[in-house]
Amino acid sequence: MKQARSFPERLETTLIVGLVAGILLIAQRYNLTLYKAGLTILVLSTLLQIAVGNLRKDASVGRSIAFVAMVLGIIAIVFCVGILLVPYFSQLGR
Repeated sequence: MKQARSFPERLETTLIVGLVAGILLIAQRYNLTLYKAGLTILVLSTLLQIAVGNLRKDASVGRSIAFVAMVLGIIAIVFCVGILLVPYFSQLGR
């Protein structure tokens, strides 16, 4: 009998499908709206894949969501610190 897959495994499969769909939507050349949707899907899937790829495969739904939220929070902090440091670093070369 086939064992049911855990939540992190199903989430990772869903994100891989999202990555492929985003790439396919970006690859088409006929509709700018589809291109923008594909780019959005690709960026979101990539950011989520960073967190989901580091999940334990036996984690529960609640622990998985908490871990993903924590990793996305860390990513947001890193982006914000980088944005805030740009003016300082741009003045170093002058």
